[in-house]
Amino acid sequence: MKPRPQFSHDVLDLIQQRWSPRAFSSEPVDEETILTLLEAARWAASANNEQPWRFICAAKEQEARYAKLFECLGEWNQGWAASAPVLIMTLVKPLFEASQQPNKWALHDLGLAIGNLTTQASALGLYVHSMGGFSSKRARALFDLPADVEPVTMIAVGYLGEPEQLAEPYRESELRQQQRKPLEDLLLG
Repeated sequence: MKPRPQFSHDVLDLIQQRWSPRAFSSEPVDEETILTLLEAARWAASANNEQPWRFICAAKEQEARYAKLFECLGEWNQGWAASAPVLIMTLVKPLFEASQQPNKWALHDLGLAIGNLTTQASALGLYVHSMGGFSSKRARALFDLPADVEPVTMIAVGYLGEPEQLAEPYRESELRQQQRKPLEDLLLG
């Protein structure tokens, strides 16, 4: 079992429970639950209410779509993510729709949406592992993405599995206690 991290201040249980496992159980995540996660993301705050986030999502039962998302992953992430019952690609529209001017807050707003999704997942007993290791070029080709969206991250979602199902070196990191920089190191000025 993964050791609990040490929190310096009292935060919500949902935040304390959150971590990014690589071992997912084979239990499927039903469509209604997936839609609930995406609904939580939909209600995130955004600059000018632009809502610049977009998602491509597939459960394992959607074999062709799931395989395309999986093919976008880098080799390292493919080594463990095959057990995740849901894969999601996050994308962003980097320009404001009305003015077509750069939206410098678009990535921030996508992060808020993913934060909402992650918190909702925790409330439902699900775990989320965000990944930067994927090919945007492959994503563009496989999904024929429009020019006005940019792939940003991939996310694995599912119920917690057992560390023993993972090969090394994934297993070792699964059992290691989470670490964070001290709060004092994050406060400037």
